[in-house]
Amino acid sequence: MHAVYRSIILVASLTLAGCDGDKSPQSRGNWGGPVKVVAARVEMQPMIDEIEALGTAGANESIEIQPRVSSIIERIHFEEGQLVNKGDLLIELENNEIVAGLAVARAALSESRSLYDRSKSLADTQAISVSSLEQLLAQVKVHEAQVQAAQARLDNTRIRAPFSGRVGLRRVSPGSFVNTSTVITTLDDIGKIKLDFSVPETFMTVLSAGMAINAQSLVYPDRTFTGVVQSIDTRLDPVSRSIRVRAIVPNADAALKPGMFLTVDLQRDRGEVLLAPEQAIVPEGSRQYVYVLVGGVAEKRAVTLGQRIPGFVVIDSGLISGEAIITEGTHKVSDGTPVEVLEQDSVAVDIGTPAAGS
Repeated sequence: MHAVYRSIILVASLTLAGCDGDKSPQSRGNWGGPVKVVAARVEMQPMIDEIEALGTAGANESIEIQPRVSSIIERIHFEEGQLVNKGDLLIELENNEIVAGLAVARAALSESRSLYDRSKSLADTQAISVSSLEQLLAQVKVHEAQVQAAQARLDNTRIRAPFSGRVGLRRVSPGSFVNTSTVITTLDDIGKIKLDFSVPETFMTVLSAGMAINAQSLVYPDRTFTGVVQSIDTRLDPVSRSIRVRAIVPNADAALKPGMFLTVDLQRDRGEVLLAPEQAIVPEGSRQYVYVLVGGVAEKRAVTLGQRIPGFVVIDSGLISGEAIITEGTHKVSDGTPVEVLEQDSVAVDIGTPAAGS
């Protein structure tokens, strides 16, 4: 499945701090003077993670109705497309031979039970051995099992709906001979839809059960279907490196049909995050630094980075909201270097380009 992931910053502008001067950073203005740099003030900003994927709709429950015994269809008790309830009788199969077999089994049980009861009364007078009485009891149990088996075969000639739903097209007629591989019709519960889609493994941390989703279909371009994530698979696909997700979408009006394709949109509000331009980050070995403006001097400070967004990065620790950091000219300064901040217009945060995975 093709999936698209992006993050959206709802309030998306960085306030730049500075004073009058040139519009682009220069090297040191005067020999030994402050270094001219461009700086931006970092602020807390609302952030939403968003995933888009292509999903396939499936019925909540779906089966093909097939007989458990071979016989001839005697009666059909449903209409195509009919809503049925759990336990409703759908098909009756011809069962004369099975009924006769059940009668024979019941007669044998009655005879063996009567013989056992008579022999049991003789056991008190020791007119019959204990072993003979046990054999008669075993025979009773055999005949009881034969009656139960015959009754089960008779019950199997009456096919009932295992759950409530809508039956599909009828594929047989009265008088048709059917066996255990014959499909009589289908039964689908589409009161709610299971929507399955895949998400790349790199975005697993965004997913959670109960997460709200929106889905759209080309069949209904002006309608949005809402649902929630029900479960996340325990295994990744070793080929596509993606994980399967299942969401439940209410479908009271039966607008969605099993097999339909839908575009799924998931969103998770990550709250407010501290966002910094990517070019402000100075990597050194395995650590990351920024230069913070403190009283006209560049202060080198270690930071912990979070999620990366095209052009920006989330700062997990090391900075506080409202501090100004150098975004251009970091290569010309070191810890304690005097700096002069050039004035520059505010720059909008544009992160609309999504990253795609499959």
